[in-house]
Amino acid sequence: MMLVIAILLILVLLASWLLNWFGLPGNWLIVVVTAVYAYFVPAESAAGIGWYTVIALLVLAILGEILEFVAGAMGVAKLGGSRRGAVMALVGSFIGAIAGMVVGLPIPLVGSLVAAVLLAGVGALIGAFLGERGQGRSFGESWRIGKGAFWGRLFGTLGKTGMGAIMVAVVVVALAF
Repeated sequence: MMLVIAILLILVLLASWLLNWFGLPGNWLIVVVTAVYAYFVPAESAAGIGWYTVIALLVLAILGEILEFVAGAMGVAKLGGSRRGAVMALVGSFIGAIAGMVVGLPIPLVGSLVAAVLLAGVGALIGAFLGERGQGRSFGESWRIGKGAFWGRLFGTLGKTGMGAIMVAVVVVALAF
């Protein structure tokens, strides 16, 4: 029975990890689900997880957020973008990710995933572009900053998702030992 519960935990963590690709807080769900599991399944049992593992996941989730934020902000700031451009990039990214989930639905399995990541980047590009144009910057300069927002969002998503994969691996190792 404990083996079945541990397998279910891993499946829920993998589903949570996938949420990162859609710009949703999958890493935080990994922390919460694992904490609930650790609370109800004693660490001494064959499939138990200790609180040190939960603390490690919490630290990794925070690092993932820092990675995503820094990469996204650097995409705009490194190219001289304004605060308004950065905020508009975040808003555009969120709208793009949601639109991507819908647009990608007709393509089985990976359609929504790929579309959400790409359209989140496109949304960041458009948001930063509009934010910079609203600040009076030229078309070329605004476009350059928008491209920086696109790549920052893409690398931020990859970093956060990579951290989520590490988190799932930490739980699998904790379950195995």
